[in-house]
Amino acid sequence: MTDPHQEFAGDLAELRRSIDNLDAAMVHLLAERFRCTHAIGELKARHGLASRDPRREAAQLKRLRTLAAQSGLDPEFTQKLHALVVREVVNNHEAMKFESGAG
Repeated sequence: MTDPHQEFAGDLAELRRSIDNLDAAMVHLLAERFRCTHAIGELKARHGLASRDPRREAAQLKRLRTLAAQSGLDPEFTQKLHALVVREVVNNHEAMKFESGAG
């Protein structure tokens, strides 16, 4: 017979390993996303374009909220996360413009 506490501890440990793996995947995905946005920032700085693209941001937000709802994730949380990422991207783009002399 299995001890219920041992079963609980095993289940908890397995779930925590899954969370650790998912957290690592999220970090790697964010790093890749920022590599792409860095390249976009360089292009925008080189061509004197604005750091923000409100139409693109609105379209992305709408798409992400829909994906969140379809996935059972709170669209409001997704919107907050998106705003955080966009804010960081825009800050990075503004710094690139300044460093390139275009800002």
